[in-house]
Amino acid sequence: MASRLVPKVTSKEGETQCKEKHVVLLSPVGKLKISGCETGLHEIRLPKMSVLPSGRAAAACEVCDGAEEMTEPLEQCTAWLHAYFCEPARMATLPVPAFHHPLLQRDSFTRQVLWTLLRDVKFGEAVSYKQLAELAGNSRAARAVGGAMRSNPYWQAEELKTSREGASKCE
Repeated sequence: MASRLVPKVTSKEGETQCKEKHVVLLSPVGKLKISGCETGLHEIRLPKMSVLPSGRAAAACEVCDGAEEMTEPLEQCTAWLHAYFCEPARMATLPVPAFHHPLLQRDSFTRQVLWTLLRDVKFGEAVSYKQLAELAGNSRAARAVGGAMRSNPYWQAEELKTSREGASKCE
């Protein structure tokens, strides 16, 4: 799979610490492209024109590209997404994959918002930007939360986590 232009986490000496790997997961919402390294996930994205291939069950959730180079965080992420789509009762028993993205390495409001969302918003809950700003410690920062969510490299996973009202079983 071709590499993407993703900001790399670098050491103080300026050397890249990550060897980024990619995996594509065929899901009920289309192909999810997941990237990460040995340390953690870098990004989860749904391509704009993601279409399920004909002949595949729409409710399936399987790795269709990159399985040979999966790191532990990529394996954990694909297991989490499979459980989300196919076995929601198992989600509580699965570890949350490690995250390794520059936005989460710097001390910033964006980092605080993203960690607050991950830590405090439970599966199936929906929160407004105003509520998330309050949870992150700044009740007047709803617009800044919108900016943080716009730059969220894991937005698909978080949107799935916060917007899903019910789960259906995979066929």
